Amino acid sequence: MSFWHSMVWHTEGIRVMAPVKWRQFDGLVSVFWEAESQSGARGYYLSDDPRIMIFFSDVSSQIRMSNRDGDFKQHYRPMTRAVYVPPGMPMWTTSGATHRFSHLNLHMHKDRLLRYLAPSLGNSAAMTALRNPVEVQDTEAIETLARLVVDEVSTPSKHEIYGESLVGSIVSGLVDIPRQRVEQLNGRLTQAQMNKLIARFDRLSDCRLSVAEMAETVGLSESWFSSVFKQTTGKTPLQWQLGKRIDHAKRLLTESELAVADIAAQLGFSDQAHLTKVFRQIAGDTPAAWRRLQQLR
Repeated sequence: MSFWHSMVWHTEGIRVMAPVKWRQFDGLVSVFWEAESQSGARGYYLSDDPRIMIFFSDVSSQIRMSNRDGDFKQHYRPMTRAVYVPPGMPMWTTSGATHRFSHLNLHMHKDRLLRYLAPSLGNSAAMTALRNPVEVQDTEAIETLARLVVDEVSTPSKHEIYGESLVGSIVSGLVDIPRQRVEQLNGRLTQAQMNKLIARFDRLSDCRLSVAEMAETVGLSESWFSSVFKQTTGKTPLQWQLGKRIDHAKRLLTESELAVADIAAQLGFSDQAHLTKVFRQIAGDTPAAWRRLQQLR
């Protein structure tokens, strides 16, 4: 993905001390700055795409940041060593003392970031991570990766995939990835997740969802969802879904006068014979015989 970041920004009292070094990757731009900031220096930054700033020294005592219209009287905080800024979030900075600093800026196309996160997290969780700002002061591991990126930006020596992998590791270590996956109790879905899934099924007339849609409903990747779902229910997602469709068929058989063929069509079975076969496998009887038994009772 050919990408060059577009950011609205202006600064006062900040001077670049060395040539800026940068390199483009797939949907990414890495930029290394070395600068000097005067006392009272100010900056404003706004981008439509997510970005990460990693400082190579502690600037918390020199730089303040704010996301509220440059308000440094009440709504401000020290600049941390690493910051993830979501797309569309403005940032104002001000310096309290003259100092030199260096930092790595990672500009990422939001679609590229989603493409990196979604296969493991699912679209819903990836979107949540994309929107949540992160500020971290303890950056030991992230800084090590950032320095490797700077080396590759300054003196390219390897294939682009190397730099992209480093940036991906920084993203994984910094952004606010929901811990739902590692917090699944004993590798199972929570009751809240199951309730959410059941509620979505109950809203459907045919009780049919793809595995991807089921995974998205509970905010998990498709592969991880399939694994923990089997641990939770003892069935594959499609086996469980088929059981829900037969439960719905039972309700229609007892609460309506629809013909078995019409029920089969409503629930997405290929024909009456298909419904009859599945119904017998799960309920132990044909739909017609099951309906007669319920009427007798």
